[in-house]
Amino acid sequence: MIDTHCHLTHPRLSNEADAVVARAREAGLRACITIGTGIEDARQGAALALRHPGFAFRAAGIDPFTAHAIGDRFDEELEAIREACQGPNCVAVGEVGLDYHYDLDPPAVQASKLERQLDLALALDLPVVIHVREAHDDMASLLAAHPDNRGVIHSFTSGPREAEAYLDLGWYLAFNGVLTFKNANEVREAARLAPEDRLLIETDSPYLAPVPLRGKRCEPAYVVHTLAKLAEARAVASERMEQVTSRNATRLFGFETRSLNA
Repeated sequence: MIDTHCHLTHPRLSNEADAVVARAREAGLRACITIGTGIEDARQGAALALRHPGFAFRAAGIDPFTAHAIGDRFDEELEAIREACQGPNCVAVGEVGLDYHYDLDPPAVQASKLERQLDLALALDLPVVIHVREAHDDMASLLAAHPDNRGVIHSFTSGPREAEAYLDLGWYLAFNGVLTFKNANEVREAARLAPEDRLLIETDSPYLAPVPLRGKRCEPAYVVHTLAKLAEARAVASERMEQVTSRNATRLFGFETRSLNA
């Protein structure tokens, strides 16, 4: 199993990140990607990845919340992110995206900041980890205008219509603990219709722990429950789903060119 999206530098996990990694290994994970949301987060992720070579990898980007918080320092932050993305163990630009749920930058400003990071990913030949909330139509249009980019819609918690829009554009979908929630029928329907070669799993730790651990602080070891639910939704064996999602993660994030723990 590969947890393609976790936040091991989050305050709820950072004080015991090494123990969290150890538990992930014990649970059978082969790798995880810790996500940087801003340059300080990215630097902490880089240090963590160096402590766990071949298992902990990282991404670096400016998410909508950080982009809003730093205001007119965006250009400076983006240059620092560019440098961070060229360091060891960085496998993606992200997370970056659009978020209309909260009172952040206006949509046009968010789109401009996202497009600049899509351009960065293209220049560095890296995939992109996309955050999108209540902005699916705009996101699909924006990604359609950038057909050379590749990547994943992380924490996919919408339904078949949204899934098909991203799949038609060639993007991957990553499912987390929400897939296991009782009221997530549309999410499971989206998981069933996705082609096998576009499926990924993640935890988004420390958020969204899956059933039967819902309500607890999440960590990468819990991805086993999401994997089991994804296999159930698609009526295949968990072992098969583990092979599929690990192969997809390896292909998208370029693990075949790196030393990945067996």
